[in-house]
Amino acid sequence: MKKTILFAIMAHLSIYINAQALTGKVFDAANKNPLSGATVKLGTEVVSTDKDGHFKIACSISSELTVTYIGYAPFSKFIRNCNEDLNIGLTATGKDLEAVEITATSSQNKQILYQPSSITKLQPTELKRASGLFLDDAINANVPGVTMNRRTVAAGQQFNIRGYGNGVGFRGASNNFDGLGYKVYLNGIPVTDAEGITLMDDIDFASVGNVEVTKGPAGTLYGLAIAGVVNLETMQPEKGKVSLGQDILVGNYGLQRYTTHFMMGGANASLLVNYGKQKSDGFMPHNASSKDFINLAGDFQPNDRQSLTAFFGYANSYDQRAGELTISQYQNFDYSGNPAYIKNNAHSEIIGFRAGLGHTYKFNDHFSNATTVYVSAVSNNSSSAGGWTDKNPLNFGLRSTFNNRIQMQNGFTLGGITGIETQRQQAQIIGYAMIPDSADLSGYNRIGNTRSNQFTITATTSLFTEWTLSMPHEMALTAGIGISNMMIELNDRLFTGNYNAPKQYAKKYSGMVSPHIAFNKVFNKQVSAYAAYSKGYKAPVSSQFFIPQTGQLNTGLDPEVGNQFEIGTKGAILKDRLSYQLALFNSFFSDKMTAVAVTSGNTTLYTYIANSGKQNNKGIELLLKYAAFTSETGLFRSIRSFANLTYSDFKYENFKYRNDDYSGKAVAGVAKFMSTIGVDINAAAGIYANLTYSYKDPMPISSDGMNYTHSYNLLNAKLGISRQLSNHFAIDASFGVTNITGVQYYYMVFVNQLPDAYLPATKDPNYFAGINLKYNF
Repeated sequence: MKKTILFAIMAHLSIYINAQALTGKVFDAANKNPLSGATVKLGTEVVSTDKDGHFKIACSISSELTVTYIGYAPFSKFIRNCNEDLNIGLTATGKDLEAVEITATSSQNKQILYQPSSITKLQPTELKRASGLFLDDAINANVPGVTMNRRTVAAGQQFNIRGYGNGVGFRGASNNFDGLGYKVYLNGIPVTDAEGITLMDDIDFASVGNVEVTKGPAGTLYGLAIAGVVNLETMQPEKGKVSLGQDILVGNYGLQRYTTHFMMGGANASLLVNYGKQKSDGFMPHNASSKDFINLAGDFQPNDRQSLTAFFGYANSYDQRAGELTISQYQNFDYSGNPAYIKNNAHSEIIGFRAGLGHTYKFNDHFSNATTVYVSAVSNNSSSAGGWTDKNPLNFGLRSTFNNRIQMQNGFTLGGITGIETQRQQAQIIGYAMIPDSADLSGYNRIGNTRSNQFTITATTSLFTEWTLSMPHEMALTAGIGISNMMIELNDRLFTGNYNAPKQYAKKYSGMVSPHIAFNKVFNKQVSAYAAYSKGYKAPVSSQFFIPQTGQLNTGLDPEVGNQFEIGTKGAILKDRLSYQLALFNSFFSDKMTAVAVTSGNTTLYTYIANSGKQNNKGIELLLKYAAFTSETGLFRSIRSFANLTYSDFKYENFKYRNDDYSGKAVAGVAKFMSTIGVDINAAAGIYANLTYSYKDPMPISSDGMNYTHSYNLLNAKLGISRQLSNHFAIDASFGVTNITGVQYYYMVFVNQLPDAYLPATKDPNYFAGINLKYNF
């Protein structure tokens, strides 16, 4: 008996002595401070970190390690090597301003708290609150001062940033067809072409994992960006993980989305391969959508000094256009579409690719260079009530920046960014009339005679430098300047019978100087206050600088100019539970372009573009996030609320169109008051939910102030569960509803284009459900 007991004791001691132990350290990801008392769980074992954040726990391979700490997002990892010494950085749920960095800045501290400007970042939490397929869902609910519209189910997307819409239209002060005035980048590659036109039909928003919106003139660092800049980034693979996933989402009106993705994250390299197929029948006649996307993104760091990035994207996109409804149709819930659009088989078809290669080289701790070269090509054909257009643009260029850091005496540091961005576009554009098809008079119209045949060459170049002097007591002074130039050449290849008519038109817009100056002060590493001034330009596009009816160059047309003054504050208060951003601004847009009509009696012979008056935009923007409740145990693990508010007092000044004077009237296309409030809930067993409520004021849709939309309230919700089924398999299933209460609202309103007006959203609740399966290797 004694021998038996002794043997059992020795066996247990042997197991104990030879048991493997996993060690590591848990710390705050933002400031690297150790987290004492964090709960570490591996299998059935549970320990807490010591005063230095260290832990040691009995280990068995193929078990899931979880680390939780009140006020921080949880961490999980499957353990395959018990000898690994882990360094685990947890992100504080209330420290969004500290944890998130921005894309381009001269400040050595890239955290938003240290930026003297209004910047909003969207990450998967915001991007996936709805279906995740339509970026406007996330922008309109989470970015104060910015609205995103779309013309169809999944195409014709446009931004309106702080009241700057798309420029000039043929009936007044706005254009409804092209995205102008802002710049959009995808993984560092311009989506905006060399003329300044942004087309996003071919962007796979479902693959986007990070969005950064800079509001206001950004000419210093980004060239011709009078309204602002939107930086998009695809999803990033997690370091140390290799996975293969299949996502499926279905919804009302034949909505289907299938996404297959492979992600590999290593210590020095990562790879994302993503294929998406998306379709919808639409909720109106002639409103279907079909898209195929391929995205490849990779990063490679061969050594400590340099890194490489690469991106390739392909899209095949076809979206039908039902056209704008008249005010009468919209008010009577007549969603039958615009007959002129449907008869012309209105649509937008894009087949194209974009590719970029980036290289970053660190010469030393104080000097580095980042250069990206890129190319994109598109075959685009579209039709609307006015006819058919074929456009085949080719864009290529580069962006190269040098980053400097100079350590000075007495706590002063000087940081700078200096660079060049240049882009060239060559485009063949042919316009056609549309005529009845004699073989099928009841069917769609067909392409008729050629109206125009143009070959354009556009080149833009921006040189810029910006420097930030960081001073003691966390004060910083930023100053910079950008100089932009644009050249446009148009070759008219349509012979009209006039041998003396000029066939080539050219125009240069040079010396567009964009200064920027700002001051920022940080208090106790929690709150900052800033004041800033910035300037930007928007140059004319090729269709505006000449008059085709007369063959004359529109020599008097100047670029639009934007000047903005802004003060604001950001911070994390109430023990880091409440983060906020508050901005007050006054933007002046002068030399606004508008259409001038040449008439004979009561007949309009033609119109041309001329500079007219100004816009005086005054606004307030507030963004709040509050960590109301966190717990490591119990039914509810976290409850976080969010809210934002936009107040816009935007007026025309000295603005005339024909015989109408718009001075003192509200800028069309902008609601005076918009707000959103919502809550994110995470519960036990991986259950999560969110609820979002948005309100939008009435807004004028004609510059004379005679026509307004109605206000609306929108309620959306989503419920899901995310579970790790085994060492390898994970699942996420969700169900959501947009427009729960079935209110009438719109995706977009055409401004100054009556009788055409509304591009409606579905007036009934819109349901969707998804399931995401992932296999971790």
